[in-house]
Amino acid sequence: MEASLPRSIARTLGVTLLAVGLWFPAAVSANGLSGAYLAARQASYVGDYEAAAKYYNQALFHDPANPQLLERAVLANISLGNLDRAVELGQRLVNTGERSQIAQIALIAGEAKREAYTEILSRLRDDLGVGPLIDGLAEAWAEMGRGDMSAALVAFDEMSEQRGLEGFALYHKALALSSVGDHESAEAIFDSDSVGAMRMTRRAVIAQVEILSQLERNDDALKLIDTAFDKGIDPGIDQLRKRLEQGEQLPWTAVSGARQGIAEVFYTLAAALSNEADDDYTLLYSRVAEYLRPDHVDAILLSADMLERLEQHDLAVATYKRVPRDHPAYHAAELGRADALRADGKVDAAVEVLESLAETHGNLAVVQSTLGDLMRQLERYDDAVKAYDRALALFDTPEPTQWFLYYARAISHERQGNWPQAEADFRAALALNPEQPQVLNYLGYSLVEKNEKLDEALGMIERAVAARPDSGYIVDSLGWVLYRLGRYEEAVGHMERAAELMAIDPVVNDHLGDVYWSVGRKLEAEFMWKRALSFVDSEVASDEVDPERIRRKLEVGLDRLLAEEGAPPLKVANDNGG
Repeated sequence: MEASLPRSIARTLGVTLLAVGLWFPAAVSANGLSGAYLAARQASYVGDYEAAAKYYNQALFHDPANPQLLERAVLANISLGNLDRAVELGQRLVNTGERSQIAQIALIAGEAKREAYTEILSRLRDDLGVGPLIDGLAEAWAEMGRGDMSAALVAFDEMSEQRGLEGFALYHKALALSSVGDHESAEAIFDSDSVGAMRMTRRAVIAQVEILSQLERNDDALKLIDTAFDKGIDPGIDQLRKRLEQGEQLPWTAVSGARQGIAEVFYTLAAALSNEADDDYTLLYSRVAEYLRPDHVDAILLSADMLERLEQHDLAVATYKRVPRDHPAYHAAELGRADALRADGKVDAAVEVLESLAETHGNLAVVQSTLGDLMRQLERYDDAVKAYDRALALFDTPEPTQWFLYYARAISHERQGNWPQAEADFRAALALNPEQPQVLNYLGYSLVEKNEKLDEALGMIERAVAARPDSGYIVDSLGWVLYRLGRYEEAVGHMERAAELMAIDPVVNDHLGDVYWSVGRKLEAEFMWKRALSFVDSEVASDEVDPERIRRKLEVGLDRLLAEEGAPPLKVANDNGG
């Protein structure tokens, strides 16, 4: 019943998990059992943990000792955050004689919650653990929990000798040392290179900052915090910086004891897996961290993010809401909640969340810019401009990171027809980030569409293509500006490349038709216009394409249409057929 987590990080960490398959005993006779099972399996397949837990519970009513049902029920309940129920079901599963790593996760969590550290040690020594990383760290923290700090340090050191686990082991050893007041030894670990990449995680930096402050080294703590974080981005970090500047000695808050230490073990693994493993695996570990330490806001946010990625928007919203209003990360939780609401189609609720957040946390540029982004996506461009105005006003001096605010505000102005303001903002964005391909392309393309400054537009778009040669939109822009400059033969290759990259985009197909016409390839031009029309009526339709204009080109040709529109005629082209 065991299988390895199919990811490189899992192999490095030595983590294995049970892969819950779709097999079920063939001899299913009771309608209640089969119906509940099928409903549970479907819910599991789509990641609906709430429904899965409900239906597996119903199935277990009919077959309470079925190990497959028990294991899937444990998995669903951990994912849902119902750890007490998962612990109960995990014990029932173990009682059947089955070896299940999913069950062991639940049982270790339950024992840590009860601070039954001797039971954890017995379980691990009977080879009933989860994997080398969790087992090794949990053993060390459990030794500390039962009062044997010497044994705990030995366990951390032994684990640090395992390939690939040194950084994790020493990081947790430092946390353990500081939790008993030995900040000097903890700082010696942090100050070495042995902790590796773990040292520069947000939680590790905060832990070391608190250690330095405890050692009355606030100046060093400030240097560390300024090296690791920009100002004005993270309210929690800004609060720490302010307290250090005022000479306050920061208390030690990272880990207060063995139970919180084991919570940190599960969070450490969840954070390590978050960009490597499947989201549903990562969720298991962050849920355990939440269970063992309900105030672990980083674990709550990670769980919510995993649920959002898994498109469990209601659960994500509920999880984000658990972050207290007075916590420094409250704004991050509300931004996540708004995103989950919008993804769930609850746009009005998302707007309400962001507008409320703009009132309480309006001094954060990210809040105003996120509100602006949503308003822009909803085509409420005037509201978007106002939000971007407020975001930009929060900066005392120009900074490179502001380029996107100018760029987004420029788009909002352009969509309202305020071209002078839009062009000024595009150019302000380029002043901060001169080679930004999105800005170069948007401004260059807009100038082409307005038939203004075409030589400059060409230069901008060529730079954008050099930066993003596989971007269909940008390659299309290059072909289009060459067409507008009358360099038809040069335009063909670029437009054909754009059509390869974006085969079903109506704008690109329409443009390629015009370019083909301009070089005398009229049958191919008509074919591309017809393709463009076929996509205008599909789900990928674009508001940048006028289907009636395309139909008119098919009726009378591009030359006559341009004459009807009072536009300059095409330059004389060689007749290549058609």
